[in-house]
Amino acid sequence: MRASPRAPDPERSPERERLSGPQRALRRLGLVRPIDLALHLPLRYEDLTRVRPLADAQDGDEALIEGEVLACEVRLRPRRQLIATLAVAGGGRCTLRFFTFYPSHQRALAVGARVRAHGELRGGWAGWTLVHPRLLPVDAPLPAGLTPVYPTTAGLPQAYLRAAVARALQQADLSETVPPEALADLPGASGPPWTLQAALAFLHHPDPRTPRAALEDRAHPAWQRLKAEELLAQQLAQVQARRERDALRAPVLRAAADGLPWRLQAALPFALTGAQQRVVAEISADLARAIPMHRLLQGDVGSGKTVVAALAAAVAIDAGWQCALMAPTEILAGQHFGKMVQWLEPLLAPLGRGVAWLTGSQPRAQRHAMLARIAAGEAALVVGTHAVIQEQVTFERLGLAVIDEQHRFGVAQRLALRQKAGAGAAGVEPHLLMMSATPIPRTLAMSVYADLDVSTLDELPPGRSPIVTKVLADHRRPEVIARIRAQVAQGRQVYWVCPLIEESEALDVRAATATHAELVAALAGVTTPDGRAVQVGLLHSRLSAADKKAIMAAFAAGDLAVLVSTTVIEVGVDVPNASLMVIEHAERFGLSQLHQLRGRVGRGAVASVCLLLYSPGESGRVSESARARLRAMVETQDGFEIARRDLALRGPGEFLGARQSGTPLLRFADWQTDEPLIAWAHRWAPRLWQQHPQLAQRHLARWLGVKLDYLKA
Repeated sequence: MRASPRAPDPERSPERERLSGPQRALRRLGLVRPIDLALHLPLRYEDLTRVRPLADAQDGDEALIEGEVLACEVRLRPRRQLIATLAVAGGGRCTLRFFTFYPSHQRALAVGARVRAHGELRGGWAGWTLVHPRLLPVDAPLPAGLTPVYPTTAGLPQAYLRAAVARALQQADLSETVPPEALADLPGASGPPWTLQAALAFLHHPDPRTPRAALEDRAHPAWQRLKAEELLAQQLAQVQARRERDALRAPVLRAAADGLPWRLQAALPFALTGAQQRVVAEISADLARAIPMHRLLQGDVGSGKTVVAALAAAVAIDAGWQCALMAPTEILAGQHFGKMVQWLEPLLAPLGRGVAWLTGSQPRAQRHAMLARIAAGEAALVVGTHAVIQEQVTFERLGLAVIDEQHRFGVAQRLALRQKAGAGAAGVEPHLLMMSATPIPRTLAMSVYADLDVSTLDELPPGRSPIVTKVLADHRRPEVIARIRAQVAQGRQVYWVCPLIEESEALDVRAATATHAELVAALAGVTTPDGRAVQVGLLHSRLSAADKKAIMAAFAAGDLAVLVSTTVIEVGVDVPNASLMVIEHAERFGLSQLHQLRGRVGRGAVASVCLLLYSPGESGRVSESARARLRAMVETQDGFEIARRDLALRGPGEFLGARQSGTPLLRFADWQTDEPLIAWAHRWAPRLWQQHPQLAQRHLARWLGVKLDYLKA
C-alpha cells in the first residue's frame, strides 16, 4: 500500500529554509514586522558609557574597566579555568576569571594587551574579580547611552538583536496615532507629551544620567507614554469586538407575561433577592434584543447565580428556543442538572419537553438517546460538561448558551458553543451568558472585560450563616480531629480538603487516601445522634464519574458524616448540613481557591467554621505571600475584597483564565499600578473610533496585528 502524501511542514517551508538561524529565532519571538522589533523593549541596561575606576567601586557594582594584562594562565584546580590579571587604569588590579573559555579569550588576554572588560565586580579589600566578563575592544568609541539587554531566545545573540532593533527603529512607521487632545488628557502629564518616536528612542538607549529606579519601576514619562499606547490599543480592540458583535443577529427572546419564567418564579420555595431581581431584568432586556447578548454574571459564592441562569433559560424556552448550560466539571454540571430538573422539569413535562444531561462518561445508549432529543428540540435545556460542544451534538435551535466558571474554558471552547445555533436558527448567533464566582476587580472589568456587559450579584440570600475562619499550625491537628468528633456526634457534616500537590496528581490522591485512613481510625466508635456509626467518604480525581456521583449523593443525603476530598469539591457542591471545613496545607492554595472552598460551608442556619491548617516546613515559616493569603481569609469574607487582594498578590491570571488565549498579557502596563491610565484608555477608545476611525485602525494594527481572535469569545 502506498503511503499517503505527508502534509507540508511549515517549519521546513522554502521560505523558512532561506532564513538564517537568528532570523528564525526572531520569528519564534513574534518579531516579524519592524514595529514588532521597535516595541521589543529591553529587560535591563548595561552602562558602557564610561570606564570605571576601582577606587569608587563597591561589591556587586556593574562596571566597565580598562587595563593592561599582567598575567594570563589556565589553571586545572579546583576546576579548569582561565585567569587573567589586569593592571587597571586609575590604579588597582582586577582578576578576570573564566570557567568556559576559547582560544579567542587567550589571544585577547595575551600579556601586555590592553583590554576593556564589563561585568559584576566581586570582592573589595582582598582584591577585585570579574567572573565571565564581556571583553570589549579598547579602540571603539564608548556609547552615548545605556546599552540595552533584550529578551531573547536560543540562537539569537544580543549583538544581532541590537542591530535588528536599531534598523527597525529607522524603518518602522512611528507616526502619531493618538490625537493631541487625548495626549493632553494623559494623567500625571507634566510638560509637553512625549512622542512615540522619542519615547522609543529613549527607552532603547536611555541617557546614562537617568535614575535607574525610574527605568526599572517604569515610572519615567517615556514608559508612561508606551503604557498609555498599549492600554489604548487593548481598549480599542474591546470596543471593536463589541461593535462587530452588535452587527450580528440573535433571536429575539421574549417570554409571555404569564409564561414559563413567571411560573418558575412562583414555584420556587424562596423569594429572589433584590440583586437577583435586578440582574434577571438586565438579562431579560438583553434577550429581547436582536443583538447577541454577551454578559458576564459575577457573584460571590452562594449569591444565587444558578437560579438566575434558570430564569434566563426559562425566557429562551418560553420563546420556543433551546438553552445549553456548560460547566467545567462533572460534579458542578451534576449540581446544575439536579437544580434544573427540580425547578424546570415539572413545568416542562406537560409540554412534552425536558432537561437533557450530556457528559463524556455516559453509557453509549443513553448518550444516543440524549443526542436524538437535543436534535429534535425535545430537550429544551441541555446541561453538561465539554461534551455539549462535541461535533456529534446538534441543536434544533439554540437561543441561549450559559457557561459557568467561564475562566476555566478556553476561547475555542466558548466559540464552539456559540457556533451551535442549529439548523432551525440559520443566520443567528445564540445569546451568551457567562457566570463566575470569582468577582472581577474593577481594573480588569474596565480593561480586559470592557467588551462585556457585567451584572453583579452583590447580595447574599437570607438565612446564610456566618463563617468563622481560623488559621492553625499543623501540630494542632489532634485538636481539629477532636472538633470533628464533636461535630459529627451532633449530627453535623464535615469537609476535609487535602493538599494541592501540583507536581503530581498521584501524590494528591495518596495524601487524600492517607488522611481518609487517619480519620476512619480516629472516628471509630463515634455515632451520630440517631445511633449510626460515623461513615467517612473519600473523593478524588482518579475515581470514575459514577463513583464520584455516588459519593457526593451519599454525602448530600447525610449517609456520610465526613468527606475527605481533593479540590474537586471547589465549586458547585451544596450541602446545607455541612458546618465545618478543614483545608490541609492551606498555604499551598491560591486565595481565590481558598475562598471558593470556604463557600462550601455556611449554607445552612448553623454557624460554620473554616479551619486553615498550615505546615511551616523545614524553615519553620511559610512564605510572605502565603501569610498574606491566610491573613486575608481571616480578615474578610467579601468576595470582591478577596478578588482585589488576589489580583495584588498573584496578578490577573486567575481572573482571565484563557480569555487572552492567542495574545500575551500586557507587556508594559500593570493592572494594579496603572489604573489611572486604564481609565484614560477606557474613556478615549470609543471617542477615537467615533472621531478618528482611521487613526484607531492604524493604532490597533500597530499594537495587536492579527492577534484579535480571542476577543470574539
